[in-house]
Amino acid sequence: MSIRFEWDPAKNDANQRKHGLRFEDAKPIFIWEADRLDERDETQGADEERFISIAPIASGLITVVWTEPVDDLVRIISVR
Repeated sequence: MSIRFEWDPAKNDANQRKHGLRFEDAKPIFIWEADRLDERDETQGADEERFISIAPIASGLITVVWTEPVDDLVRIISVR
């Protein structure tokens, strides 16, 4: 299975300035799903289903907000 990723480049740059992480840093957690804890983000509207995931990466633990608008396409919204 091949997972594709997308995100807003401007939001990625802002996320790096604010949190010190780029959206690219989150890619490995979608490959090693067994090490990832997922919860549905109930705070968002009904226009899309969003998830919050916590998982380890080489530099520590990260929290990722993401959605899957179509099968095998992950749109990353935030990484902390």
